[in-house]
Amino acid sequence: MNLLIGILRSFVKAVVRAVPTILGVVVIGFFLIQIAPGDAADALAAESGVATQETMDTLRHSLGLDSPLLAQLVAYLGNLVRLNLGFSQRYGVPVAQLINERLPGTLTLMMIALGAAIIVGVTLGVVMASFSGRLPDRMISVISLLFYSVPNFWVGLMLIVVFSVKMRWFPSGGSGTIGADLSGFAAVADKARFMVLPAVSLAIFYVAIYARLTRASVLEVKSQDFVRTAAAKGLSPLAVTVRHVLRNALIPITTMAGLHIGSMLGGAVVVETVYNWPGLGRLAYEAIMGRDYTLLLGIFIMSSLLVITVNICVDILHTVLDPRIGVRS
Repeated sequence: MNLLIGILRSFVKAVVRAVPTILGVVVIGFFLIQIAPGDAADALAAESGVATQETMDTLRHSLGLDSPLLAQLVAYLGNLVRLNLGFSQRYGVPVAQLINERLPGTLTLMMIALGAAIIVGVTLGVVMASFSGRLPDRMISVISLLFYSVPNFWVGLMLIVVFSVKMRWFPSGGSGTIGADLSGFAAVADKARFMVLPAVSLAIFYVAIYARLTRASVLEVKSQDFVRTAAAKGLSPLAVTVRHVLRNALIPITTMAGLHIGSMLGGAVVVETVYNWPGLGRLAYEAIMGRDYTLLLGIFIMSSLLVITVNICVDILHTVLDPRIGVRS
């Protein structure tokens, strides 16, 4: 019962804090995008190859770009209250429709990459802590430092060269075999083949972070009195590690994972562009190149909502891992 009350308290507090955050994200994002040079009318005129000043004025008026910034902001907030993210001038469809088409691809890629990074990183971190100061610890530390130092776009290109061009194990880009009419397990397997290299490229940087963070957390928790007490009661080293050490060591790791959602979205722009993966990151790149700032702002807001939602879930998970957090909050 106390655990449920703690979870509800954490959820309510997180939602209350999220409301002004979302409003601030919308306002700041709107004005930051206005600072960017050019607009959708410039991009459309450049693509057409010719445009007079009268044509440009008419186009800006039809797109609402000639209105005062404050009036544009009020109109945008009014549409946002009605869950309307606006209309993409470049694609000619509602922004929400484009995001709904691309969001599942990015979420799938991010969840697989983040899940793999946490599993591999935590496992390596536990091994490092178990052999602290010895050869396995030093070897994994060097490898982790290498993963941390290499940029993900270079990792992506090297994976394509090795596993696509040389070995021909995985496709070099895309999200599925073109023209293949697959269903069931065959469709899932085909999708997985195209997802392996992008997920590895996105995850490898975070494996290094979680490995080193887990090592430090496990060593810190192992020095606590309750761990020594559990070992003195006769529990096996595996039971002590899983039930007592790892559970408490996961709190900083889950905190970092929630913070990494935002940086993963930023990394997805590079990875999705390298692998031609149809997701929000590539859509944001296309919006920037086409100066489709309404679409870019919609992606920015959706990404912020995703980060806020994940952090609310992390707060709830912390309460489950350590019920004292819910009581203190």
